Formats: sequence, structure tokens, C-alpha cells
Amino acid sequence: MSEIQFSKNFTDHSVSSGADAGFQFEFYCESCGDAWRGEFVPFRGGQASSWLGRAAGMFGGMVGEASNVAQGLAQAGYGHAHDQAFAAAIEQARKHFHRCGRCMSYACDRCWNASKGLCRKCAPDAELEIDAARAEGEVKMARERAEVEGQKRGEQIDVKREHQLVCPKCNAETHGAKFCPECGEKLAVMSKCPKCSADVSPGTKFCPECGAKQG
Repeated sequence: MSEIQFSKNFTDHSVSSGADAGFQFEFYCESCGDAWRGEFVPFRGGQASSWLGRAAGMFGGMVGEASNVAQGLAQAGYGHAHDQAFAAAIEQARKHFHRCGRCMSYACDRCWNASKGLCRKCAPDAELEIDAARAEGEVKMARERAEVEGQKRGEQIDVKREHQLVCPKCNAETHGAKFCPECGEKLAVMSKCPKCSADVSPGTKFCPECGAKQG
């Protein structure tokens, strides 16, 4: 048998015995991970031994002896049949995968740069890279502008004022609102005494710390 390639990027789904005995292989693109599964090839020897085994369980005797013989023949012929099926599956897979001469990886049609004869990791598509770089630049500039806008908005926020972040009536989060978004309860918004900066509850006429009259 000739050299077997695809040594890493495949999964063997073959079954050696039973009614579903047969050979099937799944190959993977080493770039994107997409899989291609070859057609199922029945292993008649394994299937026949399974059928005889079922019959032996019912009738025994000569049928049981025939079942044992069939199982032995199936096991003896499985390896050769498996290699033949694998070789045929590889020939089918060659139509769906390309081996990159630079990184030696197998790539599917979508990950293959046909004009360069290399995978797209080794020979990226120039137009795609230009579009990707343009999109990255747009996002970067938009992020910078959004950060500047956020700083402007932050300057207008009164960071000294205390907010009641949880409604005392229903325990809902208020996010600093004046009224509870769940039950409508009016929330206490603490303010600062203009003279001593102590926390002052709403409606308080004089500061409890320094006695200064509030606005």
C-alpha cells in the first residue's frame, strides 16, 4: 500500500463488527476546522458475523460454530479492508483539500488561495486584508471619539451627590433615578451642605452638622 497522508487531521468512524460494521472517515481543514466526511463503506464480513451471532443465540449447534468461524474471518480481514477503505477515502478527500507547500497544512477550498497556490494563512487575500484593516481603523477611531464624548458627559455628572441605588420599598435597582422604575416610589437623593459638604437628606432646612441653612 502506498504512503498514507492526512495523518493528523482526520477522525476514524469505522466499526469493526455488528449490523452497522463499515468504514467511514472524516477529514478536517487545519485552517478553519471545517470537516468533510467520506461515504460509508459497509464491512460485509463484520455484518455477516453479527447476523450469524444472533442466529447462534437462538439455535446454537452448527450455527454457533459457523458464527465463531465467521467472527474469526472477519477479524482477520478487517485490517486489510480498513486500509483499502482508508486509501479510497483519502483519494476522495484530495478533491476537497489542498496541501500548502509553505506550512504543509491541509486547507479546504475556502481557506485556499488558488491564485497563489498557498493557504490563506501563508498568502492572505490582499483585498480582504485591505477591507479588514479599514474596518479595524474605523472601529479604532470610533472608539477614540466615543471615549472623548464619554469624558465630556462625565464632566457634567455631579459625582458628589449621593444616590439611592436600591428602592427601600421593593428592593429594585434604581440606577440613581429619582423614582423607582419598578414601583414608582420616590427616592431620597442626598445632597451636600454648601458650607461643610456633609450629606443632607431631601427636605432638610438646616445642615445637621454645621447648622447652615439649606437652599
